[in-house]
Amino acid sequence: MFKRIIALAILLMVVALSGCGDDKTAQKQQVSLAAAASLEKVFTERLIPMFNEKYPEIKIEGTYDSSGKLQMQIEQGLAADIFISASNKQMQSLMDKGYMDKEKTVPLLENKLVLIVPASGNSSMKSFSDIAAAKRPAVGDPASVPAGQYAKEALEKLGLWHEVSAKASLGTNVTEVLHWVAEGSADAGLVYATDAAASQKVRVVAEAPAGVLSKPVIYPMGILKQAPHMQAAEKFYAFLRSEEALQVFKEAGFAVVR
Repeated sequence: MFKRIIALAILLMVVALSGCGDDKTAQKQQVSLAAAASLEKVFTERLIPMFNEKYPEIKIEGTYDSSGKLQMQIEQGLAADIFISASNKQMQSLMDKGYMDKEKTVPLLENKLVLIVPASGNSSMKSFSDIAAAKRPAVGDPASVPAGQYAKEALEKLGLWHEVSAKASLGTNVTEVLHWVAEGSADAGLVYATDAAASQKVRVVAEAPAGVLSKPVIYPMGILKQAPHMQAAEKFYAFLRSEEALQVFKEAGFAVVR
């Protein structure tokens, strides 16, 4: 009887240890993605399902927000594997602080800054500078939102930032600005071309004129040095650079950086 009890106890320990191993393996088979808010739709609707057709065992957990907020969360301990920023500024800052693997950080996409108005309205705006005439303009908060930083730079170049910012609503990310304009709570806003293309409730008036931005709107992608799921992250990283994934980005309105 005593031997049976000992045998049963050993069997239970083996099962328990086996279960822990399975949990550990399962935990490795995921990727924690921190990506700019303007990428959420293309990832959730197209790219993640495509990736899971190839790798059904790997779960992609996405956190989408302004690049500045994501940078801050990573610095505060967010266990991210891959970071995709809507600006080189946030990526470079994380690289300088030692968070990113420089050998696995690349420029991936390019976007455009555009002026939008509600599609259902009768706005008379025709040029990018006409945002100054808006009663309720909206832009991303330049303190943390790359689209807001680009907007501020462009409007300063045009001599309009003081006038626009005095009455503007500042979004916590570019998606919030898009929603405000789509819902009509803002009568004009500055967002990325890809955000505008994804919504039937807004109309693009104009792109930012040539010369108002010192640098193009580049989206870099990188793997963190301390990525908790490195092997799975490398598979997703390689997939996002593949021709089939880049074609999806193009269809969403992005330009691909070669």
